[in-house]
Amino acid sequence: MAQTTPIPQMRTLKACLDKMIEQGYVENFKAQDGGLKSLETEKIYSPHDLKVVNFYRFEGISNPDDNSILYVIEANDGAKGTLMDAYGAYADPAVAKLIVDVEEIHKQLDISKK
Repeated sequence: MAQTTPIPQMRTLKACLDKMIEQGYVENFKAQDGGLKSLETEKIYSPHDLKVVNFYRFEGISNPDDNSILYVIEANDGAKGTLMDAYGAYADPAVAKLIVDVEEIHKQLDISKK
């Protein structure tokens, strides 16, 4: 399993997404009924084909409605990419269902605080 590098300096969704792209997570994924679709290849992955290798939560400074989460995902065929969603009241129910069904989810710790 490829490891993403902990990113303690990442404060914005854009900065984190740019770093993930640099690390090879170039696919854009979209949750849909029954799985996750690659917007580049149109391939659909079932939850058991996926692992979440990391995720990052971002909170809006001036507006609590600006909460988002970035999932860093690897598929069993080697595809690597990201899935973005809001969290809280505006979260996509398809993303929530997909994430619940993914068996392998990891959160990399910020090693700078150890």
